[in-house]
Amino acid sequence: MSSRTPSVPNPYATGTTRERIERALLDAGHRLDHVSASELELMEDFHILGRLATNAIVTLAAVTAEDRVLDAGSGVGGTARYLAHQVGCRVDTVDMTTEYCDTSKWLNTLTGLSDLIDVHEGNVLELPFEDGSFDVVISQHVQMNIEDKAGLYAEAWRVLAPGGRLALWDATAGPVEPLHFPVMWADSGEASHLVTPERLRQLVEETGFEVAAWNDLTQDSVEFMRAWMAGPAPALGLQVFVPNFAEKVENFLDNLEQDRSRLIQAVLVKPA
Repeated sequence: MSSRTPSVPNPYATGTTRERIERALLDAGHRLDHVSASELELMEDFHILGRLATNAIVTLAAVTAEDRVLDAGSGVGGTARYLAHQVGCRVDTVDMTTEYCDTSKWLNTLTGLSDLIDVHEGNVLELPFEDGSFDVVISQHVQMNIEDKAGLYAEAWRVLAPGGRLALWDATAGPVEPLHFPVMWADSGEASHLVTPERLRQLVEETGFEVAAWNDLTQDSVEFMRAWMAGPAPALGLQVFVPNFAEKVENFLDNLEQDRSRLIQAVLVKPA
């Protein structure tokens, strides 16, 4: 979730991500010589609905163990570890936040999944891969920080093989303005670049993708998140390393309920 335009201050870097996660694991009674991938699932998926959304988009995109997968804008690597652990496929990740990449490598080793995951620090607008390198590109809550969306989807198109799938789980603009900040991806409008669902679909179709699935999941997501937020925070949750997490989620839910934002799940196909 942390790939962004280089000119925008990084809203994700705190300098303490690994230390905070390590302390939370120890406080929860875990040993640091090995942690089960399933024990991290509430903390490592940095997007609304967390692991539920990851499982849903992976299922919708029909990812298999034979697929070559790229997680573009990978955060601390939760999606990659889910894919490696649950699907058994090889995964490359790209993220611009150094401490997220370092934390991801550490967690991959901790969970015994480093042999299936290659972590790259880089820009999703300049992916360090050859044309046609992947069967699936997954992008969850990434484009909100990126103004050059045409460039983003052109890069996804370039690295996908013919017949490959681009799987999206994204926040978009709603008809009501302005957005209430801070939210999970931005503390102010400087780092936020939302477009409407209609414009997002136009952008991917102009790139050449064919729409295989396009779902507005706003209402169901809000209902689930309101119920979840009403309960106690889990010991290993995103609040461990995301500053002001509760405030950011509350603002985002308000934005969704007030039609200032929408949530779109989609699978796009590069024609064979």
